[in-house]
Amino acid sequence: MLFYRAALPLSRSTLDYLAGVVRRHRKKIGSCWRKLSPGRQALLVLAHLRNGETFAALAAGFGIGTATAWRYVQETVALLGARAPKLDAALRSASQRGHAFVVIDGTLIPIDRVAADRPFYSGKHRKHGMNLQVIASPHGEILWVCGALPGSVHDLTAARIWGIVRRLAAAGLIVLADKGYIGAGDHVITPYRGRNKPASQKAANRAHAQLRAPAERANAQLKAWHILRKLRCCPWRAGQLAKAIHVLQAREIDG
Repeated sequence: MLFYRAALPLSRSTLDYLAGVVRRHRKKIGSCWRKLSPGRQALLVLAHLRNGETFAALAAGFGIGTATAWRYVQETVALLGARAPKLDAALRSASQRGHAFVVIDGTLIPIDRVAADRPFYSGKHRKHGMNLQVIASPHGEILWVCGALPGSVHDLTAARIWGIVRRLAAAGLIVLADKGYIGAGDHVITPYRGRNKPASQKAANRAHAQLRAPAERANAQLKAWHILRKLRCCPWRAGQLAKAIHVLQAREIDG
């Protein structure tokens, strides 16, 4: 067996935050002695989420069993997911912070599935995956991430299933979106479509794209965590993993 040292591109404050979450949880449930300290458990989870390390690799690196590594990750991801902001709270925060607009965008989390699993196949992306809806600020800050739906679900359908369209309208926020959300309502501004558009519509589409582009970096922030580049676990865990990463990413940005 060969071992090596690796680095994580994350700040010490993120590790300390996650260790505190684990420590408080252990105290709350009266957990008995464990082989890994809260800090080591937090480091294990960050290695799994950020670098996509397998449970077998984590077990070997931290000197524990594979099943134990799996339990540590499951426990910690659930704790983080529970701390992710709810949609109404995220929209209230966006209004209070005076954002000129928010951006809604869908992303596909690839999964390890065969061609027979049609519900998970996205014709748009031509691969199997899970649909996630992300709301971001004009500067690319992740404001909210939804649960997961099969990749075959259209972005507008997914937004309606989660009640996003209705709640955005109630919040009175200006919303920018791509052509996948055409028909969402007057409060959701989408590009003009069709060929041979007049110059005014082309200019409007360019301005729309320029405003939306920085916010679409939110999806890139999620996928900077390697675990979301291709899921090899139950595909329905994509939503909880994304919510956990949202909490960690916000902590990383805040420092």
